[in-house]
Amino acid sequence: MAELSQTNAPIYEALRKFRRMRVVPFDVPGHKRGRGNMELTEFLGEDCMNVDVNSMKPLDNLCHPVSVIKDAEELAAEAFGAANAFFMVGGTTSAVQSMIMYACKEGDKIIMPRNVHRSAINALIITGAVPVYVNPDVNKKLGIALGMSVAQVEQAILDNPDAKAIMVNNPTYYGICSDLRKITELAHAHGMLVLVDEAHGTHFYFGENFPVTAMAAGADCASVSMHKSGGSLTQSSFLLLGKNINADYMRQVINLTQTTSASYLLLSSLDISRKRLALSGREIFAQTVEMAEYARSEINEIGGYYAYSRELINGDSIYDFDVSKLSIYTLPIGLAGIEVYDLLRDEYDIQIEFGDIGNVLAYISVGDRKRDIERLISALAEIKRRFGKDGADMLTQEYISPVIAETPRKAFYADKLSLPLEETAGEVCSEFVMCYPPGIPILAPGELITEEIIEYIKYAKEKGCQMTGTEDINIERLNILDF
Repeated sequence: MAELSQTNAPIYEALRKFRRMRVVPFDVPGHKRGRGNMELTEFLGEDCMNVDVNSMKPLDNLCHPVSVIKDAEELAAEAFGAANAFFMVGGTTSAVQSMIMYACKEGDKIIMPRNVHRSAINALIITGAVPVYVNPDVNKKLGIALGMSVAQVEQAILDNPDAKAIMVNNPTYYGICSDLRKITELAHAHGMLVLVDEAHGTHFYFGENFPVTAMAAGADCASVSMHKSGGSLTQSSFLLLGKNINADYMRQVINLTQTTSASYLLLSSLDISRKRLALSGREIFAQTVEMAEYARSEINEIGGYYAYSRELINGDSIYDFDVSKLSIYTLPIGLAGIEVYDLLRDEYDIQIEFGDIGNVLAYISVGDRKRDIERLISALAEIKRRFGKDGADMLTQEYISPVIAETPRKAFYADKLSLPLEETAGEVCSEFVMCYPPGIPILAPGELITEEIIEYIKYAKEKGCQMTGTEDINIERLNILDF
């Protein structure tokens, strides 16, 4: 590492050198630097198509890196304060699944909050690991699940001393953080690994006054969505390892599912973005927080809306809050979050990250401009004036604690019966039902379907939430276990 520093971007530099070589391609991809698909080249540009190349000696191989990718991984590990870092081209989904596949075999227990991303439950289906859910506390006003209570985690450990790992969402989609240091200390004291879904926390590593990072808290693994707040291309992420994880075995685990044809567009975007954040992250995220704080203040001045922040902190299930997140509660103006989301897009040409039953999230980054923030604030004020109404009869419950009847793996692969949604109460679901984003299941395989859940699904559909996960694309029927 002596000859390399954070000013380097080894993959990017190798691609630039390769492009100057004018190599004649008799390998894949078949578009041959764009010449074979001119419409695509005109759309994406020659520069892009020229570096959409296959693995070769000068460019290394993601499955078994020995040169430029290895160097880039070492620089990433250094930048994030990790023992090792892996470039992930299957998104943070792939990183989450690799963490769980590393920690758990069939029948092993893993303690996790139920409000995990579907990728974590997918990993349970793949591995056959058994979840021990810690149902998070809920802020009943906002209708959102909070972080993991330390007392709940401790009880889960005492009740399940044979569990192999604990998984933590940190931060949640809404910006809420658990007491990660204390949870990590507890887990390690009982011989359990700590896996952190840090998809929304890239900026924690590079900015100031953010919640503690997974690596600084002593966690064993963290999955980081560099493409969210880190500026890389969609689908590119990092998997970070602590010092007690066998990196060579982890690479074998990753290679079970990750492509052997890694995109150099994604790899170079991770490399360049890591360099940018390592050199300028403090200034970048100071600017981001300044914009988010300004927007929050102005939105709260409108009245009705509630853009929440650190005032929610309770020292436990809300141990800290990510102030770069612009999460806004909408029910007081008589509109569901998803309705505000749709109005912003359809009436004002503003695309925000997501809307659920009671909240919206506007993702703020250094790519935003002050005038964009002003336009969002003005649009929200107009939506309240034009479309706001009495909030009576609005459904407020966002998170519903599930009843677990079967393991996700057994339920997913079991014989199934399809029933109309209204007739499924009391049955055990064998598929996912979720709003995406954020991709946290309302129902997961193996969970009991209740009248409350059916009401919630119907209400979410009526309000326009984008529902996914079911075999029936219209979600008029659900697959249940056919005992």
